[in-house]
Amino acid sequence: MKIGIIGSGNIGAALTRRFRATGHEVAVAHSRGPETLQSLAAETGATAVTTRDAARGRDVVIVTIPERNVADLPADLFAGVPDDVVVVDTGNYYPQQRDGRIEPIENGMTESEWVGQQLHRPVVKAFNNIYAQHLLEHGKPKGTPGRIALPVAGDDPRAKAVVMQLIDDIGFDPIDSGTIADSWRQQPGSPVYAMDFDAAGVRRALSEAEQERKPEWRGTAGSPGTFEAPA
Repeated sequence: MKIGIIGSGNIGAALTRRFRATGHEVAVAHSRGPETLQSLAAETGATAVTTRDAARGRDVVIVTIPERNVADLPADLFAGVPDDVVVVDTGNYYPQQRDGRIEPIENGMTESEWVGQQLHRPVVKAFNNIYAQHLLEHGKPKGTPGRIALPVAGDDPRAKAVVMQLIDDIGFDPIDSGTIADSWRQQPGSPVYAMDFDAAGVRRALSEAEQERKPEWRGTAGSPGTFEAPA
């Protein structure tokens, strides 16, 4: 499968490595330009490209950048890109630590609904609840007892099926967590967030989630601070 990855931070780099290791064709981009990605490209065999090129000629495009930067992506990023290209959002909203206040999210919109609005494309939410190092190192063959499971939310069954197959490819059990409107169940502060549960554990955690955003995951008048000193 041809995969474009926009963002080469912890999750983007981990996905680049895992998808290349399982035989997928990967093009990776970030805001500093392809010339700054040569080390990752040489290590993995991925192709370093511009942000616009990462969205073109792909089966799947994964957007894995800080939430506050999504609105700064090119307005025509997906212009001319076929509707059947699957777009994945791995992002999380960290108002007190990094992103500052994003009012629609503060007012109850799910993070991925907001991301989809900025991209002018429906998205599938996945890969947001696992640490990058665990994503890189903890994949196991299908059927392994205790295999880590990852929730997948989206409105298009076909797009979700594509993402769920990719999750299985790199060593994790995919769990359908509902629609994008349901994706609050896997946002920061939810029982499944940053937890390495197996399939039964993920289903249980999703069922126990509460929709109201906890105070520590809401913006304040002083937001943002830092991860070391949230504000």
